[in-house]
Amino acid sequence: MRDLIRRKIVDALVEPIPKLTRRDVHIPAIADKAIAVIGMRRAGKTTFLWQVLQDRLAQGTPREGLLHFGFEDERLAGMTVADLGLIVEEYFELHPEWRDARRPAFFLDEIQTVPGWEGFARRLLDTERIELFVSGSSSRLLSREVASSMRGRAMEALVHPFSFREYLRYFGREPERAVKQMPKAARSALEKDLRAYLTRGGFPESLGAAPRDRFELLRGYVDITLLRDVIERYGVSNPVALRWMARRLLANPAGSFSVNKFHGDLRSQNIAVAKDTLHAYLGHLEDAFLIRTVSMSSGSERQRMVNPRKAYPVDMGLIPVFDSTARRNLGHALETAVLLELERRGAQISYVRTAAGFEVDFLARHPEGGEELIQVCTDLDSPAAREREVRALLAAGSERPQVLRRLISLVADAPRDLPRGIVWHSASEWLLGGSEEPALRKSRRRARHS
Repeated sequence: MRDLIRRKIVDALVEPIPKLTRRDVHIPAIADKAIAVIGMRRAGKTTFLWQVLQDRLAQGTPREGLLHFGFEDERLAGMTVADLGLIVEEYFELHPEWRDARRPAFFLDEIQTVPGWEGFARRLLDTERIELFVSGSSSRLLSREVASSMRGRAMEALVHPFSFREYLRYFGREPERAVKQMPKAARSALEKDLRAYLTRGGFPESLGAAPRDRFELLRGYVDITLLRDVIERYGVSNPVALRWMARRLLANPAGSFSVNKFHGDLRSQNIAVAKDTLHAYLGHLEDAFLIRTVSMSSGSERQRMVNPRKAYPVDMGLIPVFDSTARRNLGHALETAVLLELERRGAQISYVRTAAGFEVDFLARHPEGGEELIQVCTDLDSPAAREREVRALLAAGSERPQVLRRLISLVADAPRDLPRGIVWHSASEWLLGGSEEPALRKSRRRARHS
C-alpha cells in the first residue's frame, strides 16, 4: 500500500490539468476549515476540484504543492483509515521543504470510500499546515453528515448542474456584455439558447447527446441515485413507494406535494407504507440532491409543516424525461431554473400564500441582506395571465411593504404599464446576473437598518 500511494502521489503531482468549463461555485473563505464539495452525482464535483487546483496554480502555488489524490482506484480496495496517514507521510517525504514552512493543498476525491475518513481529515487540519478539499458521491458525503462528522471543521461548496451562464460558457457563447447592451441579433440568439437550456438542462455529460441518448443518460442518473444514495444507504424497506414518490415529484415540477395526499394515493394502489416513512423518503431524496423542496413562508413552524411543499428537480433536463404528458412545459422549467439560481446565490427560499389565497412563487432572503418576492411566468401577452401574476405580487407586497417585488418572464421585451413598485426582468437577463438594480440594494439597506 505504501509503494502504491507513493507512486500515485508522484504521478498526481505531474498529472496535466484536464480541459474544463469554468464553474461559478462559491467557496467559503473561512480559515482553517476543510471544504467539502457536495452535490448530485455527475454535476461536476471532480471537475470543480481541478478548477480550484488550477486557480491555486495561477495564484503562484508551485505544482508540487497541489496534490489531487483520487480514491476511485481498484488497487486501493480495502484501504483503511490508518492507510490514509501514509498519504501525508509519503507526500512530505517527497517534499520535506513544504512541511510547516509552506501550505500545500490536498484535493481528496471520492475519499468517502475509506471508512472513518472524517477522523483523518480532522487530525490533518489539527496537526498539519495544509489546505484541504474533499469531495465524493452524495451516497457517503451528504450535507448533514459533513456538518456532524467533521464537528464544525468543514464548510460546504455546493455544485449544481450548469447554470445558464455556465451552459453558454460550455458552448463558447458566454456574453461579454450586459443583455441590455447586446444588439438585437445577439439577443435573439441568447433567447434561443435559453429555451434550449430549459429543455436540455445543465448536466455536463448530457449536453452533446442526442435527445434519445440524453433521456437514457439522465434516467440512468436518477436510477443510480435512488439505488446507491437512498435504497442501499438507508436500507429502504419499500422501494416501490420510494420510486413512485421520485417519479411523482420529477413529473410535476413546481407542483405542491403533500405527504398525506400521496399516502392516500398509494393506499388506493394497495401499496402499504406509513406516513412517517414517506416523510423520511422525501428527506432522503433531498439529501441525495435529486429533489429540492420549498416550504410556505410563515412565522409558525406548524403552518410550515402542515402546508404542502413545492418540489423541484435538481435540473430542468429531468422534467421531459419523467413528464408522461410529453408537453413542453417551459413555465415549470423556468421556475425550476430560477429556484436553482437562487440557491447558487445563497438565498433562503420559501413561497408565499396571501391571506386572500394568492400565491407568489418565491420569497428570497439574501445573505447580504434584503428580501424580494419573485413571480415567474413565461408569457405576459395574455391579459388573464398578466393579471393573475401581477395581482399575486401586489397582494403579497401589501402584506410585506418593505420587500422588493420582482416579475421574471421568458419574453425578452418589457411589458407595458406594469403597476408601480414591480420590477420586471427578462429571464435571460436575470439568470445571467443582471438584477442588482438600486431597488434591491435599497431593500438590503432597509433590512440592515431594521
